[in-house]
Amino acid sequence: MPISPSDILLTDRVAVVTGGGAGIGHGIAAGLAAFGARVAIWERDPSTCASAAEEIGALGITTDVRDGAQVDAALAQTVAELGPVTILVNNAGGVFRSSLLETSENGWDALYKANLRHVYLCTQRVARGIVAQNLKGSIISVTSIEGVRAAPGYATYAAAKAGVINYTKTAALELAPYGIRVNALAPDFTMTEGIKALAPTGSEERVGLMVPLNRAGHVDEMAGAAVFLASDMSSYVTGQTIHVDGGTQAASGWYHHPETSDYVLGAN
Repeated sequence: MPISPSDILLTDRVAVVTGGGAGIGHGIAAGLAAFGARVAIWERDPSTCASAAEEIGALGITTDVRDGAQVDAALAQTVAELGPVTILVNNAGGVFRSSLLETSENGWDALYKANLRHVYLCTQRVARGIVAQNLKGSIISVTSIEGVRAAPGYATYAAAKAGVINYTKTAALELAPYGIRVNALAPDFTMTEGIKALAPTGSEERVGLMVPLNRAGHVDEMAGAAVFLASDMSSYVTGQTIHVDGGTQAASGWYHHPETSDYVLGAN
């Protein structure tokens, strides 16, 4: 069948966005709602959960998605109030610098739980519901460019994000017979509230030198990719990681020279 503008709509579909209280998750939740989805935000911070839900017109459920029992409870409430979940965005995550020689076992476990464990928990629970009701669905996980390149000082975080990419591929194959598509989004430098608060003066200009498109990304650009993957416009796309990064993954070390703007490789 020819494509139609209506194929991008998510009218009356129920979507869950984890970590949707701020940043990329907030942007994705707002984008899904704008295209017609009934959205539930699962966020462990009660304040941002409530404010984001009110702003978007979503259902806010304070949830620590690292805990299986809390995921089960949040899913039950979402289904009861909104209906069967057929769209899941695994966005929750966290990072802190920890060199390989200094990473403690607790630090490793914390980064694994924050970035990979919840992907398994939420994907499994939502997929079970979709299969049980003989529905079709779309599961999207937010990974990072650090999942495909070395990240000195962030080895554990990078390993977890790489795990998300491979989990996405394997889940896509296992769930394909049930009509569930599984994909991932990999951002690089995206301008969120947290980044703006931490970034030193002039950092956006420096980012522009590293990114082929000459600027940082915006949460709404991540949302656009998420809406595409959630909708029927991507009905034949599964097992993929889409790099929404302005071209940095493709650049692989090439960057704009600060004086000439020409591409140079490495330290020049």
